[in-house]
Amino acid sequence: MNARTAPFHLAVATIALVTTAFSAQAVAQATFYEQAAYSGRSMTATEHVRNLQRQGMDRAAESVVVANGKRWEVCDELRFRGNCMVLRPGRYPTPASMGLNEQRIVSARALPHDERIADNRYAPEPVPAQLTFYARENFRGRTYTTETNVPNLKRTGFNDRAESAVVLGERWEICDNAQFRGRCVVLRPGRYPSLAAMGLGGEVTSLREVAWDARVAHNRYAPEPVPVYDSRRRRGERFFEADITSARVVLATPGQRCWVEQEQLPQVRGDHNVPAAIAGALIGGILGHQVGGGSGKDIATVGGVVAGAALGAQYGRNGQPATQDVQRCENLPGGAQPAYWDVSYEFRGRQHRIQMAEAPGNTITVNDRGEPRQ
Repeated sequence: MNARTAPFHLAVATIALVTTAFSAQAVAQATFYEQAAYSGRSMTATEHVRNLQRQGMDRAAESVVVANGKRWEVCDELRFRGNCMVLRPGRYPTPASMGLNEQRIVSARALPHDERIADNRYAPEPVPAQLTFYARENFRGRTYTTETNVPNLKRTGFNDRAESAVVLGERWEICDNAQFRGRCVVLRPGRYPSLAAMGLGGEVTSLREVAWDARVAHNRYAPEPVPVYDSRRRRGERFFEADITSARVVLATPGQRCWVEQEQLPQVRGDHNVPAAIAGALIGGILGHQVGGGSGKDIATVGGVVAGAALGAQYGRNGQPATQDVQRCENLPGGAQPAYWDVSYEFRGRQHRIQMAEAPGNTITVNDRGEPRQ
């Protein structure tokens, strides 16, 4: 290489390096997680995956993050069969957020950038994380909704008022002191009909979104929630009014409401392992959606009453007092109170069914696929 050609070769090498770096950034990439809200084992793919369970995962995936501006097709059967949806770049914390009707991802593949996709093949567009508090249990009373972190609820007029919650999109951490201090628990996406059941009823003062890739210890999570149907409107959707053809009220059944209180115990030597128990839940918001009545698919929700149990114990060491979280319960009446409404509606010649927490009107707002929207 002589002095005249050196600059040319250097320029070519520089262009090649830049091109290589750009190509690497443009590689399709999706990270799949065995459990909802980006928890459990995970794997990152850059090409077709005919069977996720053969890629070091014990079971199919429930959540996914799609990166690098590429679209991915995800399916609930092997070799890209069954119910398949196309995901745009973004975060999808549950199967429902991908339009998979609670079915896990079994196979997935990156799509060419120039492949044309029919609108009805796309999953709902990812929407911001959102948390809604209710001033009464079972999603009743005044509400407060936010999509941003709140270090102190005193400025909102909702401090120490939250008794139930609905979480959409991502995980949220809620705390009983300002600035995310004090006792804190992490809420997964879903419905929480009684914050008192986890010891935070009427005590929440600050809250913040948990980053999708943040690792959270198992003991920091609240009890498993009931799935929630995300009926928020997506950008670019068209909306229609569908005629309701029938509405049937389902009455609540008698049961119990339980919560947890801390109790001091005598000192106990040695290590003990007290199993944790999780609470069930009642119904709130738009609960589920079944397309094409008679297809045999189950509606994604069922009724019930709140149940509870001891959440665990801390045993004293070196003379320190021992404490235990103990359940307290009270009976709830049933029969006279509506639990939910089972609603059917028709859109473009097809029958749909949903469950709703309140009595419907004569019509319901839907998108062009017949999915309910607020």
